[in-house]
Amino acid sequence: MVSWVERRVPVEADALATTAALAAGSPEPYVVYESQGRLCWAEGELATVTVHGSGASLAVDGERRELHGSPLQAAGQALRSLAGARWRAYGWASFELSHALHGLEPFQEHTPLAYLAVPRREIRIEGGTALLRAGDEAELDALHDRLAGAVAAGRAPVAEYRVSVDIRGGDAYRAAVASAVADITAGGLDKVILSRMVPLAEEIDFPATYVAGRRGNDPARSFLLRLGGWEAAGFSPEVVARVDADGAVTTQPLAGTRALGGDPADDRARRNELYHDAKEVYEHAISVRLAMAELERVCLPSTVRVAEFMSVKERGSVQHLASEVGGRLADGRSGWDALAELFPAVTASGIPKDAACGVIRRAEPGDRGLYGGAVLTVDADGTIDAALVLRSVFRRGGRTWLQAGAGIVAQSHPDRELEETVEKLRSVSRFLVSRARVAAS
Repeated sequence: MVSWVERRVPVEADALATTAALAAGSPEPYVVYESQGRLCWAEGELATVTVHGSGASLAVDGERRELHGSPLQAAGQALRSLAGARWRAYGWASFELSHALHGLEPFQEHTPLAYLAVPRREIRIEGGTALLRAGDEAELDALHDRLAGAVAAGRAPVAEYRVSVDIRGGDAYRAAVASAVADITAGGLDKVILSRMVPLAEEIDFPATYVAGRRGNDPARSFLLRLGGWEAAGFSPEVVARVDADGAVTTQPLAGTRALGGDPADDRARRNELYHDAKEVYEHAISVRLAMAELERVCLPSTVRVAEFMSVKERGSVQHLASEVGGRLADGRSGWDALAELFPAVTASGIPKDAACGVIRRAEPGDRGLYGGAVLTVDADGTIDAALVLRSVFRRGGRTWLQAGAGIVAQSHPDRELEETVEKLRSVSRFLVSRARVAAS
């Protein structure tokens, strides 16, 4: 049985700084997730679901149970088995989940493909009010005290020391783009997203970087986490899938990119370029077409529509062509079905997805992990909110890095695609805060 007691309290504070301070002071696994005007901080692991190629395992109070079958369906079954009507799970899905969904073998068979945790305690801040959730009243009192401390910490001035990093690429990425163009021209696929990594030599303060980066970006979602072996801070430009409790499904493909330099006249000129560049318009249109086809497989066909087509969204250091596609789940279909169809995002994989994932696997060294995957929340009422993991900084296994990619189609030029990765990396690279020098200040 999983259950909580709740308390609502007024909070006059910067929600971003407060949730980051809660994360910075946490000794346990945590997730901060921003969605639709609400910032949530979740801590601890009351129950966990670990997803692998043949199903999922549920761990509660030291007991583990295996569920076999389709990975995401098994994850949904595991969570639904929890007794308690008001749980929320927070977690991540790696890009390599796509291998299980599209028939490819994972790089490392025993590496989790997704990880979800129902937290022991939460604070959700929205509109000047904080909802506190914990196991009992004593825990709520302690949580209330921690919130007060985080409010004070969030207001305190901090001496930030930014980390300098060289984000320029080189011949290896250009060669990968040229090879992908040859594959596309030969008829193997229509589009593929190729990425490159930028290692960081200096340790990053993830909560401080999250605050600095969020103030400098305007993402669709944002997140900060230390969970399931990963640390990450990110400013997601788009939603892979949003499934509401009533069965409404939306996805937001962004494809087609130009830099945002801060000069209004230059930015308007580059925006105009987006609408007149045949390569960018084509790349966007085929992405929207695939999103519609995927939704038609799980939604009532008559409900699938493009709610917004080829607007421009500003996301930090870049601007994108953006659309929104929606539908309503058909009878017998669930949010997990929708997520399985839409994952990985077309804007992080390619068209068709199975062929694109194969090209990515050959072209990029090792696995992607969180890059190109999703950070998500899942509620007991069936709501799923999954943010695409781009514009992020990662830490795992003693390494810290940035990663960015570009959409390759037949009309792509290696130099331009390399420059696009640089433009995207700037959304994060300008805001990296040194951990050592913050600790010493």
